[in-house]
Amino acid sequence: MEEIQHKFVKVGDVNLHIAEIGTGQNVVVFLHGFPEIWYSWRHQMIALANAGFRAIAPDFRGYGLSDSSPNASFNLLLTDLLAILDSLAIPKVFLVGKDFGGRPAYLFPILHPERVLGVITLGVPYVPPGSLPFGKLLPEGFYILRWQEPGRAEADFGRFDAKTVVRRIYTLFSRSEIPIAQENQEILDLVDSSTPLPPWFTEDDLAAYGALYEKSGFQTALQVPYRSLGEKFNLPSDAKVTVPALLIMGGKDYSRKFRGIEDLTKAEKAKELVPNQEITFIPEGTHFVQEQFPAQVNELILAFLAKHT
Repeated sequence: MEEIQHKFVKVGDVNLHIAEIGTGQNVVVFLHGFPEIWYSWRHQMIALANAGFRAIAPDFRGYGLSDSSPNASFNLLLTDLLAILDSLAIPKVFLVGKDFGGRPAYLFPILHPERVLGVITLGVPYVPPGSLPFGKLLPEGFYILRWQEPGRAEADFGRFDAKTVVRRIYTLFSRSEIPIAQENQEILDLVDSSTPLPPWFTEDDLAAYGALYEKSGFQTALQVPYRSLGEKFNLPSDAKVTVPALLIMGGKDYSRKFRGIEDLTKAEKAKELVPNQEITFIPEGTHFVQEQFPAQVNELILAFLAKHT
């Protein structure tokens, strides 16, 4: 891990942390989800650098080592991404997005098609803004609805230190069932600290995540993605993701059970929105497939990059 370099890019009055490795002419930018951070791409960054690519993984504003930002939004994430590329004088990139990082990964080439060579997403198909695959059809205890409620998640998370919060969320989100709490139960009580970590997630990994969230806290993570899901974007009415794309899904990812997601991971429906997308499944993969099966994910990413470089 020591070969990964760290720097900061200033966007307005916010310093954004960038992890970087490799010196190749072809650049891949990794966009994390929650409860992830730049560190969640460690396996992919090293593999791509060894294959001759330049790999960059920012911490979104308010996450990890980047400055906090009370006005964080998906639109600002898109602005930040453009500013990072301009600051580093990178004309075109491949984007790799996981979980909610898939949203800017899909939207950026719609808004800036001249800057993107291809898009890879993990755990999330393209969901057009305004067509969320959940809501009234899921009970009040559904984790996203709970975390959208001001104060509820803050109180839930505030009972524990950052490391314990990450431990519980990683354990919970590694399951194949959608996290849903009972009426008088909190989301983090769906798992307790005695539950073993997934075998592919070590205590050292947990310590790295815990230290980063100890710095950033969880306030921005609750704002983006959960409290920004209804955000509006200035997109064309017939917006499609036309660049080459690859969707990697874990066969046991709980998010596949969201209403509408299964349709969006089938080639016929997906091609209406992302016409040049390939879709592949890792049968035993969960929501953290890039950390659970790094060798398989790296192979898929490198094959896609080789095809489109």
